[in-house]
Amino acid sequence: MSRSNIDLPARLLLNLASWRNAATWRIAFSGGLDSTVLLHLLATLSKTEYLPTLNAIHVHHGLQAVADTWPEHCRAVCAVLGVPLQVVRVQVQPGASLERAARDARYHAFTEALQANEVLLTAQHRDDQAETLLFRLLRGAGVRGLSGMPRQRPLGKGHLLRPMLDVTRAELEAYASAHDLSWIEDPSNQDRQYSRNYLRHQVLPVLIQRWPQAVATMARSATHLNEAQGLLEELADMDLREASSASEFAWLGLRSLELAPLAHLSDARQRNALSHWLEPLTRLPDTDHWSGWEDLRDATGDACPVWRLADGELHRAGGRIWWLSGHWLRPLPGAGVWLDPASPLAIPGNGVLSLTGQIPDGPLHIRYREGGEVMALPGRGHRDLKRLLNESAVPSFVRGRLPLLYKDGQLLAVANLKGLDGGALGDWHLHWQPLNEDQGLS
Repeated sequence: MSRSNIDLPARLLLNLASWRNAATWRIAFSGGLDSTVLLHLLATLSKTEYLPTLNAIHVHHGLQAVADTWPEHCRAVCAVLGVPLQVVRVQVQPGASLERAARDARYHAFTEALQANEVLLTAQHRDDQAETLLFRLLRGAGVRGLSGMPRQRPLGKGHLLRPMLDVTRAELEAYASAHDLSWIEDPSNQDRQYSRNYLRHQVLPVLIQRWPQAVATMARSATHLNEAQGLLEELADMDLREASSASEFAWLGLRSLELAPLAHLSDARQRNALSHWLEPLTRLPDTDHWSGWEDLRDATGDACPVWRLADGELHRAGGRIWWLSGHWLRPLPGAGVWLDPASPLAIPGNGVLSLTGQIPDGPLHIRYREGGEVMALPGRGHRDLKRLLNESAVPSFVRGRLPLLYKDGQLLAVANLKGLDGGALGDWHLHWQPLNEDQGLS
């Protein structure tokens, strides 16, 4: 028997079967038709089935005056069903797309609410999937975008599930009618200036009139494309493994890849591998913007090319590509005096310094490279710091952030660099622990 022939409660249980050992199921409850049906289904099933703890979460965007009454409606519904409700008020950031800004605010709230071993259930259905496919097709999306909304994905400390992607809007309406449910009608859902509403009210009805199975076939196409995306991700994993050699500068805590294995791939495989690698780090570039990757890849060996993306930058140095974001892209504050060298020194915006071994007498000062620095080395005399950094193959983007240790105006040590970190001058070493990338994310 196909899933479409099973009644709605049984189908929902089947779709959630592998998640019944979660600690909590949190239902994203807007108060609209779709989430009202999902909440009612789960609350009813919980009376006869052993389910995880149910909680509902309502995100209040405050974008229209009428929405101020919605939290109370949601509280009333949840009270009747015996499901605890959490109301989260968010601030929607202004931008070119109000739809996207509201979605970002909503999912940020969901991410903050989810704890380990918890699941967020959302009520998107098959008609939503068809709209998503058509919307993204018109925006020129690739396989990743056209694969539609995934049935499940990690979200924060837990997971996001969409257990009703095989359910039609008509089925939800029939269920709501049969159980005499009441729900919120969002006036903005009728506003044709929003692209999704235009597709829903103006375009899809015409397509369905000509092709009655249009929604089902588009949703099926999204399933096929999702499978294709899975194969592309497997290929990307294979290619990235080839480029994931260890770097001698692993202590930087930065994500990096070896360039040569990537450069030997076809252009399409390069874009596929890099998209897979960049996807959790930044919004992916559009087709035209990929020329930035080609410029970075093909730059001459002595160049220091940079590819600027939405949420960070890709740098090339030492035969590798490096992802920089957050504090790595912010200017450093001025250096200062190290009053107690026996204790670690927190450097504003740049991690922590420490000394091990026989700590040199003070006073000690921390500075950053400005150019023209000279360092005295036993047996080598005075050497330009620039040349010493070249010999150590220090990536260009690191050089301006490397802490330099001074005493009485003399450069004593360069943090973390063997032979320059103090060891050549005495039985001590200067260690630098940069801020990790997560601490640096904006």
